[in-house]
Amino acid sequence: MKVLGLVSYNILPAKIGGQKDIALFYKYFSRFVSLVCVTTRSNQPAAAEGYEVLNILSDSPARYANPAYFFTLKKLIKKRQITHLELEHPYYGWLAVMLKWFTGVKLIVHSHNIEGLRFKTLGKWWWKGLWWYEKWVHRQADYSFFKQDDDRTYAIRHFGLAGQKCITTTYGIEWDTPPPAAEKQAARNTLLQQHGIPAHHRLLLFNGAFNYLPNLNGLRHIINQINPALQTIAGFEYTILICGKDIPAELTSQQYPHIHFAGFVPDISLYFIGADVFLNPVVEGGGIKTKLVEALGHNMNAVSTYNGAIGVDPAICNGKLVITDDQLTGFAQAVVKAAQYEASIPDEYFRHFYWGHIAQKAALYIGMK
Repeated sequence: MKVLGLVSYNILPAKIGGQKDIALFYKYFSRFVSLVCVTTRSNQPAAAEGYEVLNILSDSPARYANPAYFFTLKKLIKKRQITHLELEHPYYGWLAVMLKWFTGVKLIVHSHNIEGLRFKTLGKWWWKGLWWYEKWVHRQADYSFFKQDDDRTYAIRHFGLAGQKCITTTYGIEWDTPPPAAEKQAARNTLLQQHGIPAHHRLLLFNGAFNYLPNLNGLRHIINQINPALQTIAGFEYTILICGKDIPAELTSQQYPHIHFAGFVPDISLYFIGADVFLNPVVEGGGIKTKLVEALGHNMNAVSTYNGAIGVDPAICNGKLVITDDQLTGFAQAVVKAAQYEASIPDEYFRHFYWGHIAQKAALYIGMK
């Protein structure tokens, strides 16, 4: 199988969850198929691992309506003898469908959310038009990949897709065992020292890209609801670490008890390994929350809203994931309990979320169809 991945935005080098989702999937997928990625000029080919990157697409917004790319990619597909075209997100659907019609390649639509519904939750008036376009693109596909089972079920029911053409290829992690206890203790000690935190404090973590509104609103929930509620719980000593880029100055310029703004950090894994409880009070947006997958994979306990936990089954987490309602009822009390819970993330979790297993499953699926 020879696969051409069509990525219409920046993913390399991969820094945030959505970028890692594609870059790491391709890294492991390329172990089972021959893969070349066509993407925008702003991507850095040297950052790709295991696959070739061709910077064919412009970075201009007009790229989505440029018919010249049809002829360029049609020629490339013939020259490289491409058998499968994988489209990331539905936005270039018109181009991918035309290439399928005129070259005979099998079309894979890799859905990272139900995009129409995601924009509905963000209050965009035009979400329904995108929904119908997304539905059309998926109905033209030979295979549809979804990040989590709820999206797959929704698409089968509401887009009218055949179940045998749909598969869940979740976001993954690159390790298949939890970090050892000594490594976790060493990471914790480093965080305590770096941020001047008392040794008896529980370390609570929230991270994300805060130019994304659902993450920013999640941070506001921590500041305005969760932290005040935690302060009323007698005997619970804690520090909340906030990591990520683009935290508004209007927040970082304020002093909030128990909250430390670490901002963008060069190695977020140190925080995942060393902190005690991951906070995920996100109530908007769609799809699987990549930071929750990574936190649990680092053997952290986690407290999440229902929305924030979409795609992560508590049944494979050995009690380490506690889910509250999207109104944050009982969130603070759940954090205190999670901070005291001692268990390890089970092997079943890694069987589901390890990238090697996910990519192999996808390759076998399109190879058998």
